[in-house]
Amino acid sequence: MQVRILAFGIARDILGAGNLSLDLPQGATVAELKARLCRDYPSFEKLASLAIALNAEYASDSQAISTGDEVAIIPPVSGG
Repeated sequence: MQVRILAFGIARDILGAGNLSLDLPQGATVAELKARLCRDYPSFEKLASLAIALNAEYASDSQAISTGDEVAIIPPVSGG
């Protein structure tokens, strides 16, 4: 299935773009997506944390991604 991914902050810098289209197996989980991103873009492994949101809600690693889901990569943020 084709999945469109939106990237923000350092994730955008790592991908070199604000969005990306990936072909994932049907029923792939968030954990599988993270593994794929780390394999294709090794700099993701250096991030302290990496959150994934599906349809504007944070998703657990075990959550399945469905065709048509809006997937967002949310890198670690700090502020003060």
